[in-house]
Amino acid sequence: MDWVTGALSALASPPGQLALLLIVLYALVVVYLKRTGRFAEHVMFFGPILALRTSKVGFFDLFRRISWPLKIYASLGVVAVAIVSFFVAFSLLFSFQLLLVTRPEPTQIIAPQNILLIPGVNEFVPGTVAVWLALVITLVVHEFGHGILSRVEGIRVKAAGVLFAVIPIGAFVEPDEEELEKAPSGAKMRMYGAGITNNFVVGLVSIFLMITLVGMAVPVTTPMIHGIYQDSPAFNASVPQDSVVVALNGTPVGDRDELGRLLASSRPGDTTSLTVESGGNRSTHALTLAPWPENAKPSGFMGIEYYDGTALQAYVQQSFNPIGILQYLFMPFNPSSDARALRILGFPGSSASAYLEAPFTGFWSLVHLLFWTGWINLNVGIFNALPMVPFDGGYIFREGVNSVLARVRLERFTPYIVGGLSWLMAVTLISLIALPYLFHL
Repeated sequence: MDWVTGALSALASPPGQLALLLIVLYALVVVYLKRTGRFAEHVMFFGPILALRTSKVGFFDLFRRISWPLKIYASLGVVAVAIVSFFVAFSLLFSFQLLLVTRPEPTQIIAPQNILLIPGVNEFVPGTVAVWLALVITLVVHEFGHGILSRVEGIRVKAAGVLFAVIPIGAFVEPDEEELEKAPSGAKMRMYGAGITNNFVVGLVSIFLMITLVGMAVPVTTPMIHGIYQDSPAFNASVPQDSVVVALNGTPVGDRDELGRLLASSRPGDTTSLTVESGGNRSTHALTLAPWPENAKPSGFMGIEYYDGTALQAYVQQSFNPIGILQYLFMPFNPSSDARALRILGFPGSSASAYLEAPFTGFWSLVHLLFWTGWINLNVGIFNALPMVPFDGGYIFREGVNSVLARVRLERFTPYIVGGLSWLMAVTLISLIALPYLFHL
């Protein structure tokens, strides 16, 4: 019953207690609203999910003044969604085939708590205020896209709102169903694709701004220890990682170059006294220097790698390209891919401020917000592009297939084609999650 013990321990922790308090408060609010019928015109329930809605959505009409630019924008978005939809479907099917061949063990990525993108619950997504704000931005950006294009296409919007299940889990816009049904296929495709298009644009802009901000930081030359080689003199002397070198043989050290000059006259076999500071505490360690690997230098080797703020900036700034964006998408799930980048992007426990000096107050919080706004928007956009109903990509696929088949009067087969592909995608997704567990029962 280890899982029971783990669950009780989680509830006993401060985050667990806060979560339990939120659940109780939410339940009380739900019971009160259901029994009293208060705010009935603004409150709806879908099982345990509470929806707050408003019919005052006239602000969507303002965008009709620039309808043609928005139609062009949405049309380009439909093309982008179609391309992404194809590659996502292909990737899922390829992953399924690879799964059957390799039969891998289940990983933490597909653990139950990590399937949904809930900050703080998903182990790879920190539950910070910035991440929650990024999630809300993503939901609003997506649904506003649908609402704006509905009005641009002449489709009435009845209401808009937010969904809650203790926490905000979604937003929605309600187009008039009759007007939507009568709209041309092109108009419906643009409306369905607008949310995803907004997610892609906001995601890419956020990543670009984050990279630009990182370029504004000032690299520092503090000799902060980033890594310690296995079985090296520093490793054997228990020098703590992420500490800062403050003195060598009693001589104060201000930067890496100064430390390098002091070590230049040393030789393998020399005993060196290294003073470091970690967490406000200083400690001195006696190191017996070793030869440099492959005799790279005649001086002694401590086995220490230092943070390099300039190299880190260059790494981040060169990553705004298709491959770099993909790397950012997978970065939270693969912390070992580049620990330096993870730290600089504002993950909990970040030590970026030790080797990059912030140009203004709140700098790293803004970097953190931009990274997660970009990451969540791009992932939500990609997931919604799946060619399966009820995702937006599925509705776009349905309208596209129906338009093609209508030309040869075979549109009656549209539901079968769309339904078949939707089931294929659903079964593939479920299999990718469930089969690794079944393989190793």
